[in-house]
Amino acid sequence: MAKKAASGFDINSGSGTKLVIVESPTKAKTIRKFLGSNYIVESCMGHVRDLPKSAKDIPEKVKKEKWAQLGVNVDKHFEPLYCVPKDKHKVIKNLKDKLLLADELYLATDEDREGESISWHLLEVLKPKVPTKRMVFHEITKEAIQKSLNETREIDYNLVRAQEARRVLDRLVGYTISPLLWKKVAFGLSAGRVQSVAVRLVVEREKERIRFKKSAYFGLAALLDKTGHEFESKIQTYKNKRIATGKDFDGLTGQLSAGKDMMVLDEKTADQVLKDIQSKNWVVSEIEEKPVTRRPYAPFITSSLQQESNRKLGLSARETMQVAQKLYEQGFITYMRTDSTFLSTEAIKAARDSIATKYGKDYLPDAPRTYEGKKVKGAQEAHEAIRPAGTAFIDPDDTGLVGPQFKLYDLIWKRTMASQMADAKQKQVSSKIAVGDAIFSASGTTIEFPGFLRAYVEGSDDPEADLESRDVKLPPLKVNDILKLSKIDPTSHETKPPARFTEASLVQIMEKEGIGRPSTYASVIGTIIDRGYVRKAGSALIPTFTAMVVSKLLSKHLTQYVDLGFTSEMEQSLDNIADGELNWEKYLTTIYHGPLGLKATVEKQGENIIPEEARSIKLEGLEQYEFNVGRYGAYVKSKRGEDSFSASIPDNEAPADMTAEHVEKLIDQKLKGADSLGADPITGKKIYVLNGRYGPYVQLGESDEEKIKRGSLPPNVKPEDVDFKMALEILSMPKTLGAHPDSGKDVKVGIGRFGPFIVHEGDYRSVPKTETVFTMDLAKSLALLAEPKKGRGKASAIKDFGSHPIHEIPVQVFNGPYGVYIKAGKTNVGLPEGTTLEQLTAEKAFELINDKIGTTKLGGSSSKEKEKAKPKKKAAAKAVVVEEKKKAKKVIISKTAKKAAKKK
Repeated sequence: MAKKAASGFDINSGSGTKLVIVESPTKAKTIRKFLGSNYIVESCMGHVRDLPKSAKDIPEKVKKEKWAQLGVNVDKHFEPLYCVPKDKHKVIKNLKDKLLLADELYLATDEDREGESISWHLLEVLKPKVPTKRMVFHEITKEAIQKSLNETREIDYNLVRAQEARRVLDRLVGYTISPLLWKKVAFGLSAGRVQSVAVRLVVEREKERIRFKKSAYFGLAALLDKTGHEFESKIQTYKNKRIATGKDFDGLTGQLSAGKDMMVLDEKTADQVLKDIQSKNWVVSEIEEKPVTRRPYAPFITSSLQQESNRKLGLSARETMQVAQKLYEQGFITYMRTDSTFLSTEAIKAARDSIATKYGKDYLPDAPRTYEGKKVKGAQEAHEAIRPAGTAFIDPDDTGLVGPQFKLYDLIWKRTMASQMADAKQKQVSSKIAVGDAIFSASGTTIEFPGFLRAYVEGSDDPEADLESRDVKLPPLKVNDILKLSKIDPTSHETKPPARFTEASLVQIMEKEGIGRPSTYASVIGTIIDRGYVRKAGSALIPTFTAMVVSKLLSKHLTQYVDLGFTSEMEQSLDNIADGELNWEKYLTTIYHGPLGLKATVEKQGENIIPEEARSIKLEGLEQYEFNVGRYGAYVKSKRGEDSFSASIPDNEAPADMTAEHVEKLIDQKLKGADSLGADPITGKKIYVLNGRYGPYVQLGESDEEKIKRGSLPPNVKPEDVDFKMALEILSMPKTLGAHPDSGKDVKVGIGRFGPFIVHEGDYRSVPKTETVFTMDLAKSLALLAEPKKGRGKASAIKDFGSHPIHEIPVQVFNGPYGVYIKAGKTNVGLPEGTTLEQLTAEKAFELINDKIGTTKLGGSSSKEKEKAKPKKKAAAKAVVVEEKKKAKKVIISKTAKKAAKKK
């Protein structure tokens, strides 16, 4: 295993120049603050080498080899073919130039497998001739950097091999199975070791929804009064038989679970019971009080952070990891890829100090809390939990962070605080009320002491508000108390199908089953969405018909490669490689070669797959129809007599939502054409409401005409709701609302790809959800145009300094994915180190813009001056490069002279 270097090294000690390489500019910028002037900190911008992405990346000398496209020589120890991407040539040249100036090299990439691999690749590419050390840290603070310099080590080749085996295995699976999908289903489809399993999970849940049969049942709810305090109670039993509730029905079938002896109320029997008990006395027959203690949640690990961020902040797994990466690189949190719930002694002390200050000593438990690692398959206890960085936690309000970065830091801070706070104490009161032959029940919960709930409640953004909703009080009740009936009503219920996966619940099941690793969840979910296997509707993940077809093919012909157990075992094997317990080459050989290996299995099964069958699927309950995937999307086929007919299925249709009625409607529309709503009063052409691949739309004229005018339906408008008047309105889009009073140019309203909009001189604004495309008039549009513009997916400006005094362009401050920045026209400038948003003034912003683009006014005659200045700039830049080369040469000569002197 790797050895540690000698300790006792001081950050500012040593006269030699030291080069420190990290993955990103932000991380480099943060680390520079903690190192002396003799340190050069540079970024390698992530991986510097990878397997070839396309044929043009493959070197000429191996292009004719059979394995070249695969990028792995499967017949020679699974040797990977590493290539340096074109966009990394300049990065490597810069690192090599800086290395010439250095006496020591420190590889400071992340401490996980990916980071270890990047360090190894840097070593292979740079081939340093100076002493090289590996420094690792799980937070970017002065103390952590000092410690990592004192405790350097060698590269851990077990981790490197584990990452390489993972990368090679992913390439083998993806590049072997994907071509099979191209031939049998559709060109461009992809398969993956983890992504195909994730798709299967989403597809299986959709099948459960297809199989589901809903049932209706009734209950009774009574509003009772005790000395002016009203509370609700529900029927529990009638004539000694328990009344069925939602939990008594099977989640997959929607029917009453077998073997349950109970009474299912329908509307008629519910009314009969109501009449029977309405005039009877309501008497408290039983009271039960019991104390409840709730313990806090463990601090965040990668998967729990992704789940909570999705539930509470609405961030996808990918967005969560991007924001967390920035927080880590800026020194706000510890490393965000971890399976460990462990907190260091320093972290526990920092948390307890913050709790005592912010909440009081009553909220501190007598002893610090410790958390055992979660029993997750393949868990790695490599790091601490995700927590605020440092030995004193910065309060969220004091960070200067804004937007998603503030929200995520706040979430992490509160969860860490809560993990070290006292238990929550509650009192639960359950009561039973007798009335005639029926028993009703009512329960309430009183929070005696909020404890950790004061800081953090899982699944809630506002702990104070959530405490109120959890605090459901009953009036003081005693056995034999007589209650007054204020109101009683039958309640109608329907069983619900199994909920579709959200990103949070998909991460949860993947973690539970050991599919993938926390560091891969975000990229896996992002991939299955980007490649059209899954789409998002709100927070729900819905499989497309392509996903249904591909999952069917893989489950039938390549079963083990989408099997949860097999995939989990692969992950465990990769973990064993990381621990040095398994030889990576032998493992890959068993997976790929041999009669049962991946290569032979795909070749054999490929002969058994008939493309026409592979592209189709039957849905349970709709066996009379055949659903297919074609070149232009999904379509459905049906036989009527001896003839077969087909119709396109809009992309926004979910497989589980298909019904026979809907399918017949699609086919009828294709065969007969839709009924015309009427003739356009201007052109005389007929107007239709039709369904297409991208959803319903209004059409003017017949489909065989050359030029056809179409208009998409506004959001939440169904085809059956469109009448003649609305159709004319939609076809008139974009419609002129009037002239803008300042410019005199038209203001228009229309429906585009991203929904209803208004536009004026190229300035597009989305119509607010409180309005529709039909209710927008000129006054409302002018008010909307006067508001600060919100870019698609971006927040509006958080500060506006008006026009630049020289360049006459708007200067605004935005919060982007990489932090706060100033925008002036097309120029973006980040805030200097140590400058917070509150400290930024207009004068300072203008000064920063001047530093970036100069004080010569942009446009007009200045463009000529710029052309004149170009040769001077080039000459100056050339002079700098020449000077750096001279310095580097002097360093090399100096080193050579020293060596010669030593020999003498």
